[in-house]
Amino acid sequence: MFEDNIYNKEIEWIFNKFPSYQRVGNRAFKPGLDTMKEFDSLLGSPHRKFMTIHIAGTNGKGSVSHMLASVLEKTGLKTGLYTSPHLIDFRERIKINGEMISKEEVLDFINLHKSFMIEKETSFFEITTAMAFDHFARNNVDIAVIETGLGGRLDSTNIITPILSIITNIALDHCEYLGYTLPEIAYEKGGIIKSGIPLVVGEVLNNTRPIFDKISVELGSSLTYAQESRFKDVMPDEYEVDLKGDYQIHNIRTVLASLNILGHNNQFLNKCGKRWSDENIRKGISSAAKSTGLRGRWERLSEMPEIICDTGHNANGLRIVFSQLRKQSYKRLFIIIGFVAEKDLDKIFGYMPRDAYYLFTQASTERALNSEKLRERCQKIGFKGETHLSVESALLKFKSIVKDGDLLFIGGSTFIVADAIIFLENNNDFFAK
Repeated sequence: MFEDNIYNKEIEWIFNKFPSYQRVGNRAFKPGLDTMKEFDSLLGSPHRKFMTIHIAGTNGKGSVSHMLASVLEKTGLKTGLYTSPHLIDFRERIKINGEMISKEEVLDFINLHKSFMIEKETSFFEITTAMAFDHFARNNVDIAVIETGLGGRLDSTNIITPILSIITNIALDHCEYLGYTLPEIAYEKGGIIKSGIPLVVGEVLNNTRPIFDKISVELGSSLTYAQESRFKDVMPDEYEVDLKGDYQIHNIRTVLASLNILGHNNQFLNKCGKRWSDENIRKGISSAAKSTGLRGRWERLSEMPEIICDTGHNANGLRIVFSQLRKQSYKRLFIIIGFVAEKDLDKIFGYMPRDAYYLFTQASTERALNSEKLRERCQKIGFKGETHLSVESALLKFKSIVKDGDLLFIGGSTFIVADAIIFLENNNDFFAK
């Protein structure tokens, strides 16, 4: 019988020996494809055994990935999905038709390839990418939706040749790796564009358009801008979707434009046949979160009191999230917030609601910005609040002061949301009176 403690021990070894970027930041970043190509060759080039869709972008690539995977599953295709980071369970990164890779398969992969990983000093992301490709090939998926980790050109996932490339949008984030201007970041993410492979760009700006236009022409890649396509006027109420948040309308347009391109690909259509229909597309979009298990996108964690969380973590994403938050009805607004240490906060501060009382905190990760430093910076510019050393402590404080009509928002980083979800799910009756 499989022992969970053996699995947990090996996963902890992976996290400690090959720390992830999500956990430690800069020292885990390893650009370049040489080691990934060598690892892939060792595995027999599994990514060549199924169709792929490759997705990059600053914001929205997770939602777009999950919506597409849900639609593909509804058309009868055995669909792989590789995303990052995970919220609660490492295995969330690698799924087939919504089912996570098993603990046994994770353990087998680690044990089989441990010597290679040690010898080549592989990165955490190279390991998980190789594991995903191997898992998809062994389970004979028809197609896999592959989300980049950071950037695109030098991302470990960029060894694939997809049937469609998607870039959701471009905003300033991870500038120390991708560049300090939007054109520079567009160039890095545009590195996933392949010769002769169609490209969909979700949202384009005046200073990123020339980059995508140039690369597409050079590579003979047909280019569709979703915001200028026949789906540009799609309204939120036209498609039912269980991924909440005002920003999802941009992602839906990107998904619809992408599906339109897929609908003209004979290799793809030969796989899904008669199940390729508007009805199944709508079913897939409407059940994306349920089908794929996606969490943390404008998710309501509690009704009484009302608690909403969102994993938006950069200025572009949080601008939309906080705008939606201001539209909610409440008597008092509380916000549990924390960030990673390297985040450029100046723009984010400009979007944060001024009428909220903040519980400044820090997540259980090495990258977390110290909550006291965050409080000091925020109070200097007029925000009201107090310091808490953990999300649990902040939730306990909210519980002690909550009144009818209060609204609590939790966010600032993926890790803050993850800590909140884990705590609340382990304490189901936390707000019981």
